[in-house]
Amino acid sequence: MKKLVILIVLFVAAAQGPARAESLSSGQTLYVPAYSHITIGNRNKPFLLTVTVHVRNADPKNAITLTSVDYYDSNGNLIKRYLNRPVIIRPLSSSRHVVPRDERQGGSRAGFLVSWKADRKVNPPVVESVMIGAESQQGISFTSRGQVLTLGD
Repeated sequence: MKKLVILIVLFVAAAQGPARAESLSSGQTLYVPAYSHITIGNRNKPFLLTVTVHVRNADPKNAITLTSVDYYDSNGNLIKRYLNRPVIIRPLSSSRHVVPRDERQGGSRAGFLVSWKADRKVNPPVVESVMIGAESQQGISFTSRGQVLTLGD
């Protein structure tokens, strides 16, 4: 019984502790949902939104290199590449990439592919899209979080 209690305590401590080695990464590609508009009402009227994608380096000690931020429409066609060259994101810093409200190509099922790498295993970045729009006296805002597609290790 004593061994079981010790094992349970160790398991709980490990689950609550700092990032485990398995959760560290030296690179990833993520899919980030982005809605350049949503439809409202029975008439399927488009409600235009501004989209901002944030890549937040969650590692307090190490920089990461953002290698691509690519925007795709609802049919998977590339609309825009946001980077001309890799960008270094310092520890606990971030980058942002904006799709203007009047951009209509993306549609309600648009998305981003975001890729990053690091020289060593680090805490993966937090990658989110923030959608916001206002029209007449109505406003809406919401977020979507990136989903890991591939790992760089």
